[in-house]
Amino acid sequence: MDTSLHSSCSDSEKGLEMRGDLIDNEGMFSYLTPAQRVPRDHPLRPIRVLVDEVLIELSPVFQRLYARTGRPSIPPERLIRALILMMLYSIRSERQLMEQLNFNILFRWFVGLGLDDRIWDVTVFSKNRERLLAGEVDTKFFEAILERAREKGLLSEEHFTVDGTLIEAWAGQKSFQKKGRPTPPPDDPGNPTVNFRGEERTNDTHESKTDPQARLWRKARGHEAKLCFMGHALMENRNGLAVAGQASIATGRAEREIALELIGTKARPSGRRITLAGDKNYDTAEMVALLRELNVTPHVAQNDTNRSSAIDGRTTRHVGYEISQRSRKRVEEIFGWLKTIGLLRKVKYRGLALDDWIFRFGLATYNLIRIRNLTMAVAR
Repeated sequence: MDTSLHSSCSDSEKGLEMRGDLIDNEGMFSYLTPAQRVPRDHPLRPIRVLVDEVLIELSPVFQRLYARTGRPSIPPERLIRALILMMLYSIRSERQLMEQLNFNILFRWFVGLGLDDRIWDVTVFSKNRERLLAGEVDTKFFEAILERAREKGLLSEEHFTVDGTLIEAWAGQKSFQKKGRPTPPPDDPGNPTVNFRGEERTNDTHESKTDPQARLWRKARGHEAKLCFMGHALMENRNGLAVAGQASIATGRAEREIALELIGTKARPSGRRITLAGDKNYDTAEMVALLRELNVTPHVAQNDTNRSSAIDGRTTRHVGYEISQRSRKRVEEIFGWLKTIGLLRKVKYRGLALDDWIFRFGLATYNLIRIRNLTMAVAR
């Protein structure tokens, strides 16, 4: 066989490529800004625009939280953007967030940092976050985002759903000890031996030494009991946006009590009735009566297992009741996002005040995603 033809073919004719040189190029300068490196169609861009509009509106609120003179602190606008990134990207700790900000150009752009800006110390970041807690910035930020959704026609002002969920506290079972009992020195400070087998433990006789406001609670029979708080969300039924939210101590009546507080902010005592959907837990004679006093039609699921429901045919015969029952299931999407993405399956903070702050901030971040998705769908 004549191989002269094959041997005379050039490398390019054979489709071969020359191996590139491996040169580690650590350039001293960059001629691209962080904003230029972020793709124009990146999903964070519309969120950044919406957040910036809200932060400009809240600037007078921030101004009242800081002294006119003294040592400059972290700008609250950057602090809030960084906390939003923690939620969006499931960053487990503020220390890990600082690590990401140190090398992640996308994160630097979103927060508003230049490539050469120094990253904050973790303790400084935490201290400044506490200042926002004292100024109730979570509530104002949440309401400002809702106002943007209202301006875009995304909110229903008549039909709502309420529900609650358990939020595991940042405290272990070993910390749940008898009240008033002196705590002996641990045999192992990192993982002490605690034997509570056979001991009857209740919230009346025991409390967590790590987070005294957490309560031992179980979701249902057959489930393990955990130290928990409760999170409550009020959702409008048109697009599934959270319109109110609150964390509370975990008790048997908390869901109904907080539901009345949340819907009370939307009720119209002298105007047109609004509707409130919910699961069977809200089907009690007392709850239904209180809702009707607020001029709220209770579209809650009927609980007729071995009992009579407080919701009768006057309510269930209307087509609106069936629509509310279908729409109310979307509230689980809010809790699902908060727990799988938004770091609220097990909170990393202690005490009801901090848990309430981060829960409401998580609802605001969820609304940012929903508003972006809804407006982009309309644009298409």
